[in-house]
Amino acid sequence: MHVGPFLAIAAVAGVLAAQEVTPDSLQATPPAEPDHKTFLVETGTRIPLSMVNSVSTKTTGEGDRVYLETTFPIAVNGKIVIPAGSYVLGTVTSSKRPGKVKGRGEFRLRFDSLMLPNGVTRDFRAQVAGLDGRATEDLDKKEGTIRSEGNKSGDARVIADTAATGAAVGGLAGIGRAPGLGAGIGAAAGATAGLIAVLVTRGPDAVLAKGTTVEMVLDRQLMYDEGELNFSSLPPRYNSSDGGGPLPSRKAQGTTRRFP
Repeated sequence: MHVGPFLAIAAVAGVLAAQEVTPDSLQATPPAEPDHKTFLVETGTRIPLSMVNSVSTKTTGEGDRVYLETTFPIAVNGKIVIPAGSYVLGTVTSSKRPGKVKGRGEFRLRFDSLMLPNGVTRDFRAQVAGLDGRATEDLDKKEGTIRSEGNKSGDARVIADTAATGAAVGGLAGIGRAPGLGAGIGAAAGATAGLIAVLVTRGPDAVLAKGTTVEMVLDRQLMYDEGELNFSSLPPRYNSSDGGGPLPSRKAQGTTRRFP
């Protein structure tokens, strides 16, 4: 009996069976899912912040720290990534007091880092992109410079008020002799006194009071792993930035000049 041919036939059959195409074999192997997810807060994301401490050109200088809190949660794909109450650390990069004759107070802020309530921290660089609508300061969005309001109307009011007071005093002094002349001399003296007061006093300082809302725009992506976004065991949030908000405009207060 010859077994050679039978062995050859069996081998060919085995090869064909191994090469048989089944519907299951046509399905691609699904890629393995990653062990963790990542969440990206994209460049250009706007984040509202509240001032924890006050900043003023009168008391704040270059290099001083600024402390803020986020006031609204930022979510990515339905997941809160930056909760309200996260901490932002900033730095005053320049500060200039207003001049005695012209010029306005101004300073610049730079945001340096953001810490989530669970302690996870990311460093970055960003500038102020918006101010509270109640604030009287002006923001140069291109430079990120915050400037105090102008005070030309306040200067004119000081001179006018002192002139009126001088005219009244001069008129009383001239009763019975030359009241018109006395009023004129008094008005001139009052105007001169008002002008001197304007020349020796500074204009309004630029101020961001505690509780003022500012807006930050991210200049780069912030990436977080899912494991870094566990906020379930955090204590109740306390808003340390509660305060009086922006200072009222000096124009609205009648603008009284004070010596520095």
